[in-house]
Amino acid sequence: MDLRQLRQFVAVAETLHFGRAAERLGMTQPPLSQSIQALERELGASLFTRTKRSVSLTPFGEQWLGHVRTALDGIAALPEIAQQLRDGQAGRLELSFVSTADYSVLPALIQRYASLHPKVKVVLTEATSDVQLAALTEGRGHAGIVVAPAAGSLPPSLHYHRLISEPLIAAVPESWIRKGLMPLVGDKIPAGAVVRAPLVIFPRHAAPAFHDLVTGYINERGHSPRIIQEAIQMQTIISLISAEMGLALVPQSLQNLARTGVHYVELLDEPPVLETGIVWRRGDTPPTLQRFLDIALEPLDDLKPDC
Repeated sequence: MDLRQLRQFVAVAETLHFGRAAERLGMTQPPLSQSIQALERELGASLFTRTKRSVSLTPFGEQWLGHVRTALDGIAALPEIAQQLRDGQAGRLELSFVSTADYSVLPALIQRYASLHPKVKVVLTEATSDVQLAALTEGRGHAGIVVAPAAGSLPPSLHYHRLISEPLIAAVPESWIRKGLMPLVGDKIPAGAVVRAPLVIFPRHAAPAFHDLVTGYINERGHSPRIIQEAIQMQTIISLISAEMGLALVPQSLQNLARTGVHYVELLDEPPVLETGIVWRRGDTPPTLQRFLDIALEPLDDLKPDC
């Protein structure tokens, strides 16, 4: 069978008259009757009951009609679907992200993108920066939100664009402050208290730039970091702070992660600044990714969640 026969079947089913159906289709009645008979032979069942005075659908024809209409509607929609895929209005976007982005730029980006392109399926994967860079280099995924790579460490096959820079603050066990174990100056924590505290931190292999930013802050003040525990998920780090294992320096936006037993405190002196950005492959920009980049590369103030 072909599309022509299916359209002819629908025309006869809707008019229940071969003459009027032939007129609608711009053909004569005999070829139409022959075509429907050929279709019935191929199906192995009658579609119509014919008498000298009337034409009616058989029970089989009635049931099959809905499926044919659905198929024809689907075929009619193919050009529009092709255009949507070509323009990035439909399809799939595979985006990975570091856990810190979940509390800063990621929600606003996804909200804006989903509102503008609701037919695109967004697949999100949380992963450390090293895992994301390796995956993108190997051709997996479309883009990633990572901690800014150290100078000279970005694979040449990838693009990078800064999204946000934010100061680090201290995440401290609330009990330390309550018991006077973490002295504050006003409502800020002095460097001397930070550099002597046991430290919970990302492992260097997972986020070298972030790790070096924190340890560099301590080294520059004449101390060696007292790393008590490493964890690759920011939620885990905050859980360890709640358990009074130590102190962590985290992005300012992490204050959005409220946790019982954890207090966020600004640093008294000039804080180190963490940069987060987006990476994607050079020469490989699917339409859905280009639409996402159009949003991600806007000024940060334009990425506030819509209310």
